[in-house]
Amino acid sequence: MNKPNIPHLKSSKDLETTYEAVRAGFVALALEKNRQATPYIEEARALKVAASTAKTPGNLLNITDIQSALLTAAGVSDKANNHLLPGDKKAAIKGLIENFLEPAGKKFVEELVFRFLLIRGDSLGGSMRNIGGVLAQRKLTRSIISALRVAGKSYEWLHSETNVWAQMPENDAEIEIFVKGIGWEKDNQSRTALFNLIVPIVGNNVDLCLFNREQKVFSNKKIAKDILNSPASYIALGELKGGIDPAGADEHWKTARTALNRIQESFKKVSHTPHLFFIGAAIESKMATEIWNLLKKGILTNAANLTDDNQIASLSRWLCNL
Repeated sequence: MNKPNIPHLKSSKDLETTYEAVRAGFVALALEKNRQATPYIEEARALKVAASTAKTPGNLLNITDIQSALLTAAGVSDKANNHLLPGDKKAAIKGLIENFLEPAGKKFVEELVFRFLLIRGDSLGGSMRNIGGVLAQRKLTRSIISALRVAGKSYEWLHSETNVWAQMPENDAEIEIFVKGIGWEKDNQSRTALFNLIVPIVGNNVDLCLFNREQKVFSNKKIAKDILNSPASYIALGELKGGIDPAGADEHWKTARTALNRIQESFKKVSHTPHLFFIGAAIESKMATEIWNLLKKGILTNAANLTDDNQIASLSRWLCNL
């Protein structure tokens, strides 16, 4: 077992999420939903302007640059769109016009825009289901970067879209939106933290893994595979739960606890004991007590409430110094 490192915690009570933090968390989620909805609203405005040039619903078929939006309003997803023949697409749009736009009379443009937003909104809802986890990862990423900067350490980061490692930029504002990995040096030894990895030793996804390997070697698929299969490469593994709704707190903790148990047992079989940690946004009293007991037993080395900036800063500093 690893000795707990929790200077930011005095008792289980410190882990509990306050009402004020829950309220702030819901506000943050609402703001993020609005931010991500903005492109759809702008698309709808552009569609309305273009469609307003049509005198009748049937004329919409003649406006070339809105055919993709008409398909969306007809309920055809981007994925389905790739598998439809031109004739099928035209039939879907005609169905939209005949069944919904023509019955709307002079308000057919408004009807079109409403239906476009309805389908886009459904798509947005799907992408927002794990927004709590996304925001949690961003917050932890920013905290780790801040800890490194305060310590005067440079870092490299892995871009989530290009999958390419890059040097620390001079201005890294909002870089956490695109980070899926961070690399730095600790006492002339390499450290690499990667988010959302399938760990072969465990057989499941782990939210954050810290390795004692140089970041650039992960760009080589064969070497990366060997590292992931090497128990000694792992320094720490952690579970991150960003859901803020107290109603789902127990379920999130059960999932995390099961994952942590699986990690512990899997590494025990290969005679390696990496540090284990947990970060949660919604932590109720019973959960806090369980987490505290795991810390006292040395099963967990660290834990923090995501809504407490001081706790996240402390845990991030600990990670950077492992």
